[in-house]
Amino acid sequence: MPVSGNLLALKHVTKKYATNGATSGVSVLDDINLDVARGESLAIVGPSGSGKSTLLQIIGTLDRATGGEVLLDGKNLGALNDLQLAAVRNRQIGFVFQSHYLLPQCTVLENVLVPTLANPKAASTEESFAARAERMLQRVRLGERLHHRPGQLSGGERQRAAVVRALINRPQLLLADEPTGALDQAAATALGQLLMELNREEGVTLIIVTHAMELARRMSRVLELADGKLVVR
Repeated sequence: MPVSGNLLALKHVTKKYATNGATSGVSVLDDINLDVARGESLAIVGPSGSGKSTLLQIIGTLDRATGGEVLLDGKNLGALNDLQLAAVRNRQIGFVFQSHYLLPQCTVLENVLVPTLANPKAASTEESFAARAERMLQRVRLGERLHHRPGQLSGGERQRAAVVRALINRPQLLLADEPTGALDQAAATALGQLLMELNREEGVTLIIVTHAMELARRMSRVLELADGKLVVR
């Protein structure tokens, strides 16, 4: 069950892109308001081109809103500079994308530990980053693949490694953009189940953008983005 209180709040968020020098631009997000509780799992669905990934990138500080506020743990992300936003991304937010983006020259264990290189003093007092990485890789059934490289893994195994990498710094918020889009049905089902289990076990707030309604229905709440607005599915 989610811990009381909201981790994330979007207040009147808009996003516009300028086109051909027009001052008004094209509106992608229109007055988005959203509260996400700590520990909640949320799916955002909608047609291609509706702005789902744009919304996720704004939440994850990879893009900036044109207007409105994004608050993470009470902090207004729009008021932070690029260096401060980079620290937020490293320490408070984990990302999983459709493509795993694992480094081909590194082993699975080395890939998982990459985010810790920018966060050397934040290791848990209970276990080192390396110990946490090995434990979590065991948890996602990659214990025998620690020293394999991504080219030696299946698509599902690569995505499971990417999930562990996203969680290695104990983020408060895990964002997943079409995480099962490149997987076959069996691997997609297994990854969806894993994400839900880790949502509970790690206490991480989970937001998924997806076209897969089977995955979306596993979340505690489903919203649809259409015509720039978020509505209850």
